[in-house]
Amino acid sequence: MYRLPLPENHRFPMEKYELLPQQLLLEGTCKKEDFFEPLPATLAQVSRVHDPSYVTQLLNLALTKSEVRKIGFPLSKELIEREFTIAGGTIRGAEKALETGIAMNIAGGTHHAFPAHGEAFCLLNDQAIAAQSLIDNNLAKQILILDLDVHQGNGTAAIFKKQSAVFTCSVHGAKNYPFRKEKSDLDLELEDQTHDEVYLTKIKNLLPQLLDQIQPDFIFYLCGVDILGTDKLGRLNVTLEGCKARDRMVLESCHQKGIPLQCSMGGGYSKDINTIVEAHANTYREAAKLYF
Repeated sequence: MYRLPLPENHRFPMEKYELLPQQLLLEGTCKKEDFFEPLPATLAQVSRVHDPSYVTQLLNLALTKSEVRKIGFPLSKELIEREFTIAGGTIRGAEKALETGIAMNIAGGTHHAFPAHGEAFCLLNDQAIAAQSLIDNNLAKQILILDLDVHQGNGTAAIFKKQSAVFTCSVHGAKNYPFRKEKSDLDLELEDQTHDEVYLTKIKNLLPQLLDQIQPDFIFYLCGVDILGTDKLGRLNVTLEGCKARDRMVLESCHQKGIPLQCSMGGGYSKDINTIVEAHANTYREAAKLYF
């Protein structure tokens, strides 16, 4: 598991990245040696997914004011380094998952990053970069990116729209951001206030059909917890137990079929930070039951 160093000038909403590993260590779900600190992704790895001119603009802090506003963060050298490190964590996690069956990135899930621009707090698309790295190194032939964050993975869909080796599936709020959706290989839209029973039934029906159809040899799972009814940006009505059951379904499906799995945490914006940490911790608890 990759533990993210937290920039001091960007603490909110990133406080969870410090608190989550602390909780996992305190309760004994994880041990200190379970965590690793990766090298940043290389320019070559990032540029396989993102336009080199955009990457150069990022590195030179040369985006326009409107481009920075679209991202939502003040641009800084520290932020760019953080994004490269997040991507490096997902790449290394994917490689570890090939050995252990599963790996987790406490950060990541930056699915709104497009080839040539960033938006909605996403500058570089970590799971897309890692997926392309696996393909380039002949470590996977058919990849599924399963995005269960409440917001559509529009950047991921755009990156892989012509890449048959990567199948993109996004389950998201129909009326939530982004308001102009991209076309994933499979999009499943949910109405506002969708609750546990409806949500879990849809996921339960989706998973076996998807895995049988795609026959992936690697899965990237974006397990955002902004599906919770308490989430400020979510607009769904899933409970903590429902979110935990979702993760259990996904992890059990991958474990039973022996498909390596990399998880990035994605969004979570409940008012109470303890709710966010608990929801993310549940993902790790479910993984520990199955894999360790």
